[in-house]
Amino acid sequence: MATLTAWKFPTPEGADQALATLERLQKEELIQVLDAAVVTWPADRKRPKTRQLHSLAGGGALGGSFWGLLFGLIFFVPLLGLVVGAAAGALAGSLSDVGIDDDFINDVRTKVTPGTSALFGLTQNAVQDRVVDAFRGSGAELLHTNLSADQEERLREAFADVEEDAPARA
Repeated sequence: MATLTAWKFPTPEGADQALATLERLQKEELIQVLDAAVVTWPADRKRPKTRQLHSLAGGGALGGSFWGLLFGLIFFVPLLGLVVGAAAGALAGSLSDVGIDDDFINDVRTKVTPGTSALFGLTQNAVQDRVVDAFRGSGAELLHTNLSADQEERLREAFADVEEDAPARA
């Protein structure tokens, strides 16, 4: 079973610093990273900067369309108004079918704010206590949603067509 996690850090640099920890944990086979993304939000910016971490993503990567939709729902839709918000509500509803619910989206939205950062990951086979210990002292707050195997497969299918139609990345 895969787990979608969001680690929130109290500084804009925290998620980038945690990335080295995540890479080390993967090399030590204490966690398998299927896909990951970072959000950094300097205090002087209106919106966060997001990026997918292709170097960590394994064969089970969800792709940029997944992260774009998730981050759009969390960080950008509230800024776009009610018309787009209604359409986004329908998309958010479809994500709840695959284990990403409104509570997760709202929790991340209220906690990842200017002056903070977050590391998002789709992982499996984590040695929970060792992973938690590795992040101890970092000021990280863990938010997570567990996905069943069926939910993970439906999520992959939902974004497979979008990724196949997308132009090749350089």
